Amino acid sequence: MSAPDDPRVAEAAAFLRARGLAGGYRLALVTGTGLGSLAERLTGTIVLPYGEIPHFPASGVSGHAGRLVAGTLSGERVLLFQGRAHPYEHGDAAVMRVPVGVVAALGAPPLLLTNAAGSLLPGAGPGSLALITDHINLSGLNPLYGEPSDTRFVPMVEAYDPALRAALTAAAAESAITLHAGVYAWFSGPSFETPAEIRMAKTLGADLVGMSTAPEVILARFFGLRVAALSLVTNYAAGFESGAPHHAETKRVAAQAADDVGRLVAALLARDL
Repeated sequence: MSAPDDPRVAEAAAFLRARGLAGGYRLALVTGTGLGSLAERLTGTIVLPYGEIPHFPASGVSGHAGRLVAGTLSGERVLLFQGRAHPYEHGDAAVMRVPVGVVAALGAPPLLLTNAAGSLLPGAGPGSLALITDHINLSGLNPLYGEPSDTRFVPMVEAYDPALRAALTAAAAESAITLHAGVYAWFSGPSFETPAEIRMAKTLGADLVGMSTAPEVILARFFGLRVAALSLVTNYAAGFESGAPHHAETKRVAAQAADDVGRLVAALLARDL
């Protein structure tokens, strides 16, 4: 499926090409709260604040630097979005449309999303990593509202690419990293979920909860990208295993576990994607 035409994406991509970000990337990544330190692993970097890139959204959440970093990791060229903008900041589920579209415009490498999430899995406590296998959209929002063409009818079966998931699972095993797996439930935020909402999500089949990622997966599929996603568990969800999440805990635990994410990404780049 070819990427839909979007003049904002075209303008942003032209701006980036003029500054040396011309494509040829093996992998694109979006880092969640506390995971921006992955950018420090890259060498030969070109760094651009989101505010300088046409039509890129600002990120006002602490723990999100709001920079696009292109460089080399484990001998491979990587495009890293250091932080994301959230729908709850902008009131727009499609707030990441241009950044995701730019990935498609710059050669369409696989896209790996990361986030900080609450866990409903008894064996996956703070500091654990989990591979997202599917999602449940509990936000009532969709980033393709208002899209005028039939491209808006995006199929979501195996939206989380099976081959990328298999590669991540193998890379984790090679790196001696325990990688859990489960279904992610997207809540709109910014308030954390209530214990009653978590009980509902668990009944519906959720294993992880958070305030991002699902709309980016929808946008990735809209632009024809292969996509996978990882959750770094920063807390147990509200009312689950005595969970009482707060943002300071999210940032602290994510920063502590960022090294595992970095090792996993490096091992992933050594595999066929």
